[in-house]
Amino acid sequence: MKTRLFLSVIYLASSLFAIAQVVKIDKGGLSFNSTLKPFYHGVASGDPLSDRVIIWTRVTPEADSTIHVKYYMATDTAFKNIVQSGMVETDVSKDYTAKVDVDGLTAGTTYYYYFKAIGRNSLIGKTKTVPEGNNLNSHLKFAVVSCNNYEVGFFNAYGRIADRNDLDAVIHLGDYIYEYEAGGYRNASLSNRSGNLAPKNEIINEADYRLRYSLYRLDEDLMRAHQQHAFISIWDDHEFANDAHVAGAENHTEGAEGVWETRKALAKNVYFEWMPIRNYTDRKIYRKISYGNLMDLFMLDTRVEGRDEPPANFDDADVPMRRMISDEQFKWLMDGMEASPARWKVLGNQIILSNLNVGFAAGSTSVPAAPNPTDIVKIRQVENLFIDNWKQYPTQRAALIDSIKNKKINNVVFLTGDSHCSWAFDVTKTPVLYPIPQFFNIPQPSPSYNRLTGEGSVAVELCTPGISSQNFDEALPLATALGFQYQMNAPFDLAQLGLSGSAYYNPHLKYVDLVQQGYMMLDIKKDSSQADWFYVNSLDSTSKVESTGQIGQYATPYKGARVLNEQNKLKVTSVIASPKTKQDFPAPKNPLSIITSLENANTSLAIFSMYPNPASSFVLLNFGLAQGSVVDITLLDLNGKAVKKISQSSLSSGNYVQEFDVSDLKPGVYLLQINTNNQPILRKLVVE
Repeated sequence: MKTRLFLSVIYLASSLFAIAQVVKIDKGGLSFNSTLKPFYHGVASGDPLSDRVIIWTRVTPEADSTIHVKYYMATDTAFKNIVQSGMVETDVSKDYTAKVDVDGLTAGTTYYYYFKAIGRNSLIGKTKTVPEGNNLNSHLKFAVVSCNNYEVGFFNAYGRIADRNDLDAVIHLGDYIYEYEAGGYRNASLSNRSGNLAPKNEIINEADYRLRYSLYRLDEDLMRAHQQHAFISIWDDHEFANDAHVAGAENHTEGAEGVWETRKALAKNVYFEWMPIRNYTDRKIYRKISYGNLMDLFMLDTRVEGRDEPPANFDDADVPMRRMISDEQFKWLMDGMEASPARWKVLGNQIILSNLNVGFAAGSTSVPAAPNPTDIVKIRQVENLFIDNWKQYPTQRAALIDSIKNKKINNVVFLTGDSHCSWAFDVTKTPVLYPIPQFFNIPQPSPSYNRLTGEGSVAVELCTPGISSQNFDEALPLATALGFQYQMNAPFDLAQLGLSGSAYYNPHLKYVDLVQQGYMMLDIKKDSSQADWFYVNSLDSTSKVESTGQIGQYATPYKGARVLNEQNKLKVTSVIASPKTKQDFPAPKNPLSIITSLENANTSLAIFSMYPNPASSFVLLNFGLAQGSVVDITLLDLNGKAVKKISQSSLSSGNYVQEFDVSDLKPGVYLLQINTNNQPILRKLVVE
């Protein structure tokens, strides 16, 4: 889950940048593909509409300059039928990212695209525009994802998503990167990706955020998923800092870590640089994407657009009313859903909307191992660990659910990320009466919801697990985690409290998995919407194995969750939704071949970034080696005279970070020379 059991490490630049230290960050596998030069980060697409789609790439040049990037879009992988082409410029101010909003396209059509710069071609990407008009008989499929923590484990789930050929898009619900310092939020039992982070410090400034995105986007499985599918994305908190809200974050120390408004603004800017999202001038990401009259997709911002700071305790009074989203966004959402002609109204939402009650796990002061769910102090100790949810904004949450009910808006499906776990809920305002002192804080049945029939549910909520981020079995022994999972929606025997009968803490919960990572598939047809959960078998090594249900000795039969048209409540199903009849032809593995005049270029070395530039104290250099070499890094003046030896090391292939101090140099313009196998590359560096 999101709450850490330790304090954040305060960012201190003087302790982070060790002079002349070369740190390898690709333990467990090569972190970049040298044959993709200069498009090492691949391609991506996103925000599809009926007549346009965003396409994206990043060029890694050998010298700072303005780069002219051509793009081509066609209906075939051989590019015999090119429908759009053009040119876009990029430079260091954009971190050499290039983004194009390609228009004039046909609705409901699969397209292929690639970029060309510095005499070379990028990978070919595949994307798809949305259908329009009367398409109730069509069939939509989406992979729903969130929470890809690089340091926790390999992104195997993205590889399985890339292998699918019938997706309309990937819906990413946030936590695309994590801001923590190395070792700050990971599973210590994993060996391969643990500690392999760039930069090593908690990311604070623009250079930090850019480098962290660069590291993630060099991951092969994530690159393939972007290559094969359009992404529809929203941010959550870790694109900024843990438990972020409008005025701050749990993992931000004002002053020591800068000004929150500044950090928030630069994190947004870097997000828009590196993600295939339309460049909205107001930097608001809540938006609607219509798939004809079958589905309207509403993507929300429940994080930094209007969210007030959460309370100290889960049961604190909501006075004055706390807002999860601004009044403006709330009105936009309700007006949009009420006016929607689409059969299904699907909401991309960062955090759990349904009340999640865990008071059954409250400890006892006299017998620590025994439950004591009548003691409000002990209940708070458990419930407050899960405070980053809509539950802590009860007035606005109630207004949202009441509006759906009173306006008679049917077929509302909430998609949720953030928790790193799989959940399926009936959405109801009051699933149980809890906590109430006169009932010893034991949940009492709600007069407005029936757990057996689902009566009282006005919508459904489907939550995706994390791609790699740790969940309960990383935080607890597996048997304990599975016991916690069982008790989530099982009757709690009151006999152990000296009472008769049983109580249900989460009667609206229809499916839960707390111990596996993977992704969720969303299947949309005119008569039903269904969620199927797919789990990977490993985070500590690359793997192509995925499964449904729990694995190993804890294996259980497959379960999915299905909602029928106008029923507004879930049914558990044992049948996986069928694949689409029409499958897309995947984008090719390799770029189109091209004859270049770059025979003498250094193809063994890639300089991904050098920040900050201009610099006054430290410089962080990120480079990759395609093959082992002696690497000599020297700072020269403009006459070519060496003024500072940075490092000389014999390095194996991989991805490296070099941090060095320039505070002892006079202000001026210098040349950073990186020499590998007598093939030097020069980059200009300004010292202020």
